[in-house]
Amino acid sequence: MSLNLTILGCHSATPRVNAHPTSQYLEINNRHFLIDCGEGTQRQMRKYKIGFSKINHIFISHLHGDHFFGLIGLISTFGILNREKDLHIYGPKGIKEVTVLQLKLSKSWTKYNIVFHELSSNKSELIFEDDKVSVHTIPLSHRVYTNGYLFTEKPKLKKLHIENIKQYDEIDTCDYHNLKAGKDFTLSSGEVIPNLKLTIEPSKPKSFAFCSDTEYKPDIVPIIKDVDVLYHEATFLKDREDLCDKTKHSTAEQAASIASQANVGKLIIGHYSSRYNNINDFKNEAQTVFENVELAEAGKRYSIDSFPIQVLN
Repeated sequence: MSLNLTILGCHSATPRVNAHPTSQYLEINNRHFLIDCGEGTQRQMRKYKIGFSKINHIFISHLHGDHFFGLIGLISTFGILNREKDLHIYGPKGIKEVTVLQLKLSKSWTKYNIVFHELSSNKSELIFEDDKVSVHTIPLSHRVYTNGYLFTEKPKLKKLHIENIKQYDEIDTCDYHNLKAGKDFTLSSGEVIPNLKLTIEPSKPKSFAFCSDTEYKPDIVPIIKDVDVLYHEATFLKDREDLCDKTKHSTAEQAASIASQANVGKLIIGHYSSRYNNINDFKNEAQTVFENVELAEAGKRYSIDSFPIQVLN
């Protein structure tokens, strides 16, 4: 499966017995990312069997406690586990200072390298890329500098249509790479065999957009257009939309409006305010605008390899 998402925490403000602050674990094209790290994240990772050694890149949306207070604990645990690999941390300017200060005052320096990638741009930018995945920022609007993150698979090579290839003795295994790359094949007679006849188009690259705390911000729509899955905060219902201006959060209806405008495949909402007792009300409100809505819940895991998305637990 090319894209799996595990919700480790999805509630706002203070953690409670059954309400954990924001954190998500994303597997995409054999890459493993941690998104936000609220208090207790490492305990949630243990609970849901997320391997600590898999995490080499952590993306922090903003410097509010319910999104990063678990980071220093996780960093320290990595040290106890004798980690040797570099750890890359992406987040707002200041993430290095606050982390290093805690390590300094507690005399808990790590033996592994921590590489900080501090962000300050108000425009979407590419912050990570390898041969399988790219990550862009999604500039958001909150009470402090905040980014969401867009994770996208790199386009895959074409698959070989072996039955058709067998019709041409001149095509050898050494030609397969060029065929996968989209090149036609020219026979010794000069006849050109179109690539479309010799290959099968790969599946569309998968994508996931994480939109952390933000007020309603429709100018992010072009950035997240047509993503397979969008996670968007929904702190309030529209009955308390007045609080959105003060706190710079969104309602479930506003999150659904963003999903509809961006033509996303599926919307996952979370970051529920503790003032509400029934989170199903968030789903009901969102579905008045956008049908394909899921409620984030700790321990819920989504497989996004095909539609409809499967909720594994």
